[in-house]
Amino acid sequence: MDEVENAPAAVKASAHWWQKSVFYQVYPRSFADSNGDGIGDLEGIREKLGYLELLGVDAIWLCPVMRSPMADGGYDVSDPRDIDPMFGGVEALDGLVTEAHARRMRVIMDVVPNHTSDQHVWFQEALTAAPGSPARGRYIFREGRGADGAEPPNNWPSIFGGPAWTRITEPDGTPGQWYLHIFATEQPDLNWDNPEVFDDLAATLRFWLDRGVDGFRIDVAHGMAKPAELPDMSLANNRLLANNDDDLRFNNAGVHEIHRRIRKVLEEYPDAVAVGEVWVDDNERFGEYVRPDELHLAFNFRLAEVEFAAEAVREAVENSMSAVATVGGTPTWTLSNHDVAREVTRYGGGTVGVDRARAMALVELSLPGVTFIYNGSELGLPNVDDLPDSALQDPVWERSGRTERGRDGCRVPLPWEGRQPPFAFTTGQPWLPIPPAWKSLTVEAQIEDYNSTFSLFRKALELRAIRPEFSGNDIDWYGSPKGCLVFRRTGGLICALNTTNAAIPLPPGEVLLATQPIEGRQLAANAAAWLV
Repeated sequence: MDEVENAPAAVKASAHWWQKSVFYQVYPRSFADSNGDGIGDLEGIREKLGYLELLGVDAIWLCPVMRSPMADGGYDVSDPRDIDPMFGGVEALDGLVTEAHARRMRVIMDVVPNHTSDQHVWFQEALTAAPGSPARGRYIFREGRGADGAEPPNNWPSIFGGPAWTRITEPDGTPGQWYLHIFATEQPDLNWDNPEVFDDLAATLRFWLDRGVDGFRIDVAHGMAKPAELPDMSLANNRLLANNDDDLRFNNAGVHEIHRRIRKVLEEYPDAVAVGEVWVDDNERFGEYVRPDELHLAFNFRLAEVEFAAEAVREAVENSMSAVATVGGTPTWTLSNHDVAREVTRYGGGTVGVDRARAMALVELSLPGVTFIYNGSELGLPNVDDLPDSALQDPVWERSGRTERGRDGCRVPLPWEGRQPPFAFTTGQPWLPIPPAWKSLTVEAQIEDYNSTFSLFRKALELRAIRPEFSGNDIDWYGSPKGCLVFRRTGGLICALNTTNAAIPLPPGEVLLATQPIEGRQLAANAAAWLV
């Protein structure tokens, strides 16, 4: 590990490197496969670091690569201090981190503190232990309701469908206690009132930070803490990513002490960053997560949820900035991720969807703070919503009784080169089929095309990195025609967005970059431009 420990000063130093960074989210099984088994891996990512360097990102966020039975795409972790052989083992991660640092890119990885896999050694111990034992005390086991305990302890549903409780068979063969799993049956929730749980997470954080990892994205960061007595809840809006602020399963006050303790561990590593997945709508409550002694950053998903309409986009931007302003936090921006339908599809699909996604990319990249780009967004990839039923792997599909198709459509592997699937993603059979229509969206097809979506992202990231007009932490709104918005960064950058179906006059200034050709000082429909 000497290479990591002696990484270039530009990588190791610079206080708050993350405050203006562009993170690139890699969904590892769908990025690049190095061994032909059809599943992307860490060596595949390492081989493509030149591509990410060319694109111009500052950091890479790896979705789960820890050892896992893969019941939920790796978010069911059986050993948090090991890398799953599917992805190449710990040595492969070491090599990726070392080379990324040499290319002046940081690497953060997912940690999953809300739950473990049911194959984790702790849970296996709990199954063979007695009720009330220390082994069961690491999880949330309860007696059932009713005379014979045959009813779940409360009415909580699983986010993935069905009940959030599963009854076990005790070692003597009799029906026994129930355990809580807010997500899949294979993902038992940990008991964060048990000090062993935090101690184990702290050991995990230090293990990876000592290997050179630059921080973590914390899965379900608004979870972990559960309300006392586990009362029944309202069953409204029980759907993935649709929980509201009154949902008893999330955003309980005790979660903030957990984040304070996590922050103390990270402060042992001055450059490390923690980014929380925080699905909380109320701005004041959202801001609590990024107080100076808690998370460094928290995902705000308003831009990933908003329709393509200027008024709605402005409201989302204002809300996102307000949510962190009162605590001096840094805003975050993202248009999609591995849980959300790709923006091209959300904005209408086809040419219109691509045009709107390109326009929103310029809006996102012009805002102060931190930007997250989901792999494939830079290629203008759409969702694949017609995958064969037999190909679907998201647990949502089965747990919903095959009524919700889940998130596989935004997780289809990336197309790299060639004219037919699998487009050099793998030499084998890809774990999800890649549409033949993507032959025009490959990296090879776009990388030399000045007008491609990849080239737009590359130029935008270069300008964002070198132009002084992108400085400052505030924006000012200009008057603009209905269906349009214009704002100015403190440093002088002007961003104009046209969400109407007709061209509009551009504001004064020199055009730095535009998503559509500028003719007669007119900004085309479904387009955006940067001016100075």
